Amino acid sequence: MMDVFHGQGWLQISELLLAFALSSFIGMERHLRGKKAGLRTQAIVGTASALFMLISKYGFDSVLGESITVDPSRVAAQVVSGVGFLGAGLILTHRGTVRGLTTAASVWETSAIGMAAGAGLWLLALVVTVLHFAVAYGFTPISRHLPGGLVAHETIVVTYPDGHGTLREILHAITTAGWAIRESSPHRFHEGTVGVELEISGGKDLSDLLARLSGIESVITVSVSDETVDDS
Repeated sequence: MMDVFHGQGWLQISELLLAFALSSFIGMERHLRGKKAGLRTQAIVGTASALFMLISKYGFDSVLGESITVDPSRVAAQVVSGVGFLGAGLILTHRGTVRGLTTAASVWETSAIGMAAGAGLWLLALVVTVLHFAVAYGFTPISRHLPGGLVAHETIVVTYPDGHGTLREILHAITTAGWAIRESSPHRFHEGTVGVELEISGGKDLSDLLARLSGIESVITVSVSDETVDDS
């Protein structure tokens, strides 16, 4: 019955679902690396972009006539501009260090994938999704071996019960994971629970470090750049 509604049939639903699935894959990759704009953000951006594309393609058919025409590319152009502002909000500058560039680029890329899926260009959407994972997992080790290497700067917050010697385990886990501690600031959250904010730098995988810290028995929470690892 849904196929009787022009532009709202199973074809359009499948295009939305494709955009949702592909953008969720990218969001999962960001989530596993403990980055901002993780699973939920990427899925919403990709699916919404696909919907905007479908609106651009089919949403104005009822007003078209011999004397009325529309340019469907105008909606797509506005989506690109709007997502650009969203990505800019993810870029942070702190003490001369720029963070969030890759995350912002991934949001822009997810939007493009969603728009391609909404436009019916499913093959292009699939290819770019595959290329995203090639960049995320293939280029990172390559970058570390290039001249200058790849040095990331992160701020993490770890909370733990007071008086258990946990801080020594945390510092040991960070250094053995190949990260250097640039600065530390202790915090006291409530009675019996303390925490430490650490600025770290290194060229290793952040998700591996987060897994090590979370694996310490007395650690309560681990946060990255004031955002929890589970993108909540």
